[in-house]
Amino acid sequence: MTTRITREDVQRMTAEGAVLIDTLPENEYAEEHIVGAANIAQKMVTAQATAHLTKDAPLIVYCYDLD
Repeated sequence: MTTRITREDVQRMTAEGAVLIDTLPENEYAEEHIVGAANIAQKMVTAQATAHLTKDAPLIVYCYDLD
């Protein structure tokens, strides 16, 4: 399920235990990302790559791409 959320929602949800995932390529993630975000590049999102993520907390997934 996809839901649009605000910056304030992100701050509240991560404070409550939500997991923040940045899907940018590794080199772009290294340049800049939201503090506390884990990186799983969009092309690498697989069951194996996400197996370590808890199923008990919301996931907030984001990507910033101008293309």
